[in-house]
Amino acid sequence: MTLSSNLSRFIQHFDWQKIGEQVATTIFQLVLVTVGLLIVNWLGKKIIRHFFKKYRQTRLTNGSANRVDTIYTLVLNIFQYTVLFFWIYALLSFLGVPVGTLIAGAGIFSLALGLGAQGFVSDIVTGAFILMEEQINVGDAVKIGDVEGTVSAIGIRTTQVISADGTLNYIPNRNITIVSNKSRHEMRAMVQIPIYPDSPIDQIDEIIEQVNQSVSAQFPTITQSPTNLGTVPLTDGQVVIQVVAFTQPGEQFTVQRELLAAYLKAINEAGIPLPTVYHSDNK
Repeated sequence: MTLSSNLSRFIQHFDWQKIGEQVATTIFQLVLVTVGLLIVNWLGKKIIRHFFKKYRQTRLTNGSANRVDTIYTLVLNIFQYTVLFFWIYALLSFLGVPVGTLIAGAGIFSLALGLGAQGFVSDIVTGAFILMEEQINVGDAVKIGDVEGTVSAIGIRTTQVISADGTLNYIPNRNITIVSNKSRHEMRAMVQIPIYPDSPIDQIDEIIEQVNQSVSAQFPTITQSPTNLGTVPLTDGQVVIQVVAFTQPGEQFTVQRELLAAYLKAINEAGIPLPTVYHSDNK
């Protein structure tokens, strides 16, 4: 008996019509479920978006709005993972994999841990504590590790932060150990006005006080009026007059620039010469 005859008998042993029908049925079922879940995903996201949009309209404060945006991104994230889970479950079921038996067995748990479920669970737990403790919200200016920017989304696995240059950073929640939130408290704007050692300090102090009285009304973002801290020598030999003001989160840089420009303009108009190099500090 030749090899070709054995191969022919082996091929003829299968009921190819039945196999073809089963494959076609499986593909049809998978396509049907996929289309159905795509519709569910589209409809579900639309409902979630509509609900939160309507709910957000009842929130007047910025902090409340940020909190609503945070919960919205989390709910959307959980919904998408749920849809993906059902699609994978359906796919394995159509392929004949006993998913229920595997999930019920203890072996699948060990396998999942070996494939990285420990990290996944850590992401979820850490993300839950971040949300419960309200460490960050969507829209907050933060620094997480070496990444600094604005929070755009908080998910069950990752937190997304957009840097100043537009880079979108995906940070696993388990890697978030120290969060510096710059949107919760007043921010300091420190202005350092360079002067010569023999400059008329009393006259400059009077000019600064006049500017402080006029500029505070121009900037409603200033929460504490500018305060003259006096003359301070720097390590490089320069002498400066320090003025500090406190602002709403994110407004410290604008206030610092405007204050410095106003001080320099008023001092120059008084005919008092100043060094060309100046220093500034923000915290």
